[in-house]
Amino acid sequence: MKKILLLLLLTSACYARAQQQYVTEKDINYYEDAASKKDAYITSQCKLDFYYPKGATNYATIVWFHGGGLTGGSKAIPKALMDKGYAVIAVGYRFSPKVTAPAYIEDAAAAVAWVYKHIGQYGGSTGLIFLSGHSAGGYLDLMITLDKSYLQRYNIDANTIAGIIPFSPQVITHFTIRKEQGIKDTQPTIDKYAPLYHVRADAPPLLLITGDREMEMLGRYEENAYMNRMMQLAGHKATRLYELDGFNHGNMPEPAFPLLLQEVATITKKIQEKK
Repeated sequence: MKKILLLLLLTSACYARAQQQYVTEKDINYYEDAASKKDAYITSQCKLDFYYPKGATNYATIVWFHGGGLTGGSKAIPKALMDKGYAVIAVGYRFSPKVTAPAYIEDAAAAVAWVYKHIGQYGGSTGLIFLSGHSAGGYLDLMITLDKSYLQRYNIDANTIAGIIPFSPQVITHFTIRKEQGIKDTQPTIDKYAPLYHVRADAPPLLLITGDREMEMLGRYEENAYMNRMMQLAGHKATRLYELDGFNHGNMPEPAFPLLLQEVATITKKIQEKK
């Protein structure tokens, strides 16, 4: 009888999810009009796409930053995150060398500030905002959360981010920023533009995910392993690292998406149970 009841509940949940309607709004400017009017590049580049469950309330939101080395790429809602009961926001941002650090980090913070300001109007919860992204996108996740100054400009406490789940992020100073500084990509540095520089005990939960250490880009696994260790030594009790054996830097997002969804579900449940 218990097995039958469980099957009915699971079937009902799947049916409800299948019946949920989703809406996509594209190319929303996330900077205020005044900023956009002063900078044509902001107007053209700093837009977001917003995918959300119509009529739902108190849902979680995943803010997704695309990769591309801070020099290219384009915003897109990952299909693996669609129809899961969450809002997903894909962010466009400015690129080097047309701009230099910290412009693209500031863009990431401005996009997240837009989410805090507007998600409630669509039924979502500001207490359930998660940051994720691949490669350069994961780097942006970490920078605007660990260095609290970026979101503080919008009177947002970075510690209110529900969770950070970056895919193969650079955690030393990003190689594009090092290039801007005249430093080659095989010369590691750690300065204010390195997430490692900002390790702290009171940060939101952090799940680091990389590809296979032997197949990743420029020692990316080892960087993240060091980040994992240093966050723990700093006293952070909710940092973990997953290595995806057999996957390289480019194809590791496929198996990472289920881990992201699992993390969002777990943290969301914990937060909702506390209310």
